[in-house]
Amino acid sequence: METVKVVIRYLNGRIIKGFTNDFFPNKPVFHLRPADSKPSDMGVEISVPELKAIFFVKDFAGNPPYNEKKAFGGGPQASGRRVEVIFSDGEVLVGVTLGYDPNRMGFFVTPVDPDSNNLRVFVVSRSIARFRYL
Repeated sequence: METVKVVIRYLNGRIIKGFTNDFFPNKPVFHLRPADSKPSDMGVEISVPELKAIFFVKDFAGNPPYNEKKAFGGGPQASGRRVEVIFSDGEVLVGVTLGYDPNRMGFFVTPVDPDSNNLRVFVVSRSIARFRYL
């Protein structure tokens, strides 16, 4: 698997930025090499059930002043069902998903905003306060 940039957000608010090449949505653990580590470092083991979400990002800096769009427009969209996810901390994620099942550990959402720093988000099911199809 190729190495990807991710931002890990824990349920307790802790954030770690780094790289992974062994995340699979059906496995409860994966490894993360923090962004500030050397390429030869082993990294740390991450327990998915402790997370809010895994954000697969374009870059680690992002664009803090940018307000991500939360509505569908007339342009082309990724395939899937339109959804709104409200996390237990109040954060709102709007996008499309191909496979929501509340009995699974989590599911992927592709954000509605193509200018978002997030390419896709693995939402951990237990971190959701409210979910709805749009």
